[in-house]
Parts: sequence; structure tokens; C-alpha cells
Amino acid sequence: MNEDVDPGPETTDPVRTGVSRVDAVIEAVEHLEERPIEEHVGVFETAHEELRRALEAQPDDDSVEPS
Repeated sequence: MNEDVDPGPETTDPVRTGVSRVDAVIEAVEHLEERPIEEHVGVFETAHEELRRALEAQPDDDSVEPS
């Protein structure tokens, strides 16, 4: 591995999209390190499902919270 490569700036601010359904998924994934590794697959499966639902939702249907 090349040690001279700059990995870029570290981002400390959480990423938010302004879409509540998507932001809820991002927040759940951000907190994975606090959960047992056995729960990670379930979190990713739920994240995938919620992101799919968000993409299928009407553009103005941001008021519906993830299940």
C-alpha cells in the first residue's frame, strides 16, 4: 500500500439528505459500531428495504416514517 496517498479530509459532520426516510436509514447505519456484529446484517437488510421504499414513494410523500 502506498503510504504517500492522502486519504482526504475526515468528515465529522453526519451526512443528511433532508429526506426523513433516507436520513433515518443513514442514522441507523451510522450507529452500527455500537451494536453487536450479529445485528449488522439485519440493519443492512432493513436499510436496503427502507431505501427501496423511499425511492418508490411519491416525491411529496416524505411525511411517511420508516417502519
